[in-house]
Amino acid sequence: MTRPDAGAVTPSRTWRKPPFIANPWLRYGLWLVVVVYLIWALGTLPFNWERISEGLPRAARIFGGGFPPSFERGGLLLTGFKESFQIAILATLLGVALSIPFAVMAARNVAPLPVYLFGRAVIIVSRSFHPVIVAILFVAAVGFGPLAGILTLTLYSIGFVGKLLAEEIEEIDWGQVEAMRATGAGYMATLFYAVFPQILPRQVGLSMYQLDSNLRASAVVGIVGAGGIGGTLMNAFGRYDYDFAFAILLTIIAVILVSEGISGWVRKKIW
Repeated sequence: MTRPDAGAVTPSRTWRKPPFIANPWLRYGLWLVVVVYLIWALGTLPFNWERISEGLPRAARIFGGGFPPSFERGGLLLTGFKESFQIAILATLLGVALSIPFAVMAARNVAPLPVYLFGRAVIIVSRSFHPVIVAILFVAAVGFGPLAGILTLTLYSIGFVGKLLAEEIEEIDWGQVEAMRATGAGYMATLFYAVFPQILPRQVGLSMYQLDSNLRASAVVGIVGAGGIGGTLMNAFGRYDYDFAFAILLTIIAVILVSEGISGWVRKKIW
């Protein structure tokens, strides 16, 4: 029996990540379907190229009229942003407070089946529509102003925070729950002392993120009359006051950047 030469060099092997779809026919077939779909979609959508070409000079005129931005009406700008902050903060507080019971109801491991189905249904409905659509409905129901914006973003917060909190509850360490039940603790005591302490860091982080998201959304829902800086922005564009409109846009960007930095710093401190 021959033995391999001790001085022989073993050829090196390079590890390659396996493809997501192992079957090459299926993999390349899916790529072909995607390409065909894109060609079909671009070929059938009603693009009006003549109108698009006519709109380019108008877009250039709008951007040209927006520079330099005008901050002369700082009082009006400050009033709009103050209302947006009020809408975002109130909606976040209400939405996060309401999302906690709905998250408990939507967690399968702590809620009976009928309650679970109801909680899931509320969260699914809250997440089914874009905030602008919900804002239009609330504007029609309660009229123009910040109340429609608060109701819109509250519903939006319930859907987002409630869903993530429910998933967090379903992934908790069940040993603490069993330990509380072994001592004879009731349902509410188990929630407060075994479930909520495990999701508290996640709750605080989600609240900060939702406040940041609601601040952005408050500028959008204001365009349809739900209060905030969005209404001021829409009026500026309607009056062809492009320099003031661009000043509002730049201020929105600056506020969002600051809020992103603050929320990121708070999340790092929490985690």
